[in-house]
Amino acid sequence: MTSEPTFETAYARLEEILEKMNSGKVPLEESLKLYEEADGLISWCSKRLTDAEKKIEILIKNREGQLALDTQGRPRTEAFVAGSATQGS
Repeated sequence: MTSEPTFETAYARLEEILEKMNSGKVPLEESLKLYEEADGLISWCSKRLTDAEKKIEILIKNREGQLALDTQGRPRTEAFVAGSATQGS
């Protein structure tokens, strides 16, 4: 990848690779190249999700501006679901 893709583009490419590899019609050499690309995409997507989770933790604050904590003292997070957010642990 020469320029940084969006998360959605990277995820779509990962799905393409998985479909190709699961088809059973890809030669071994191409499978290895696809596997390497998929591994890189998985790492890249995972980092973006972790970064997003950290930002969400920072943004979820109580009225006094303090980070909202759960019962174990960890930052409270909210699950990100397209179209809605629900209170997490």
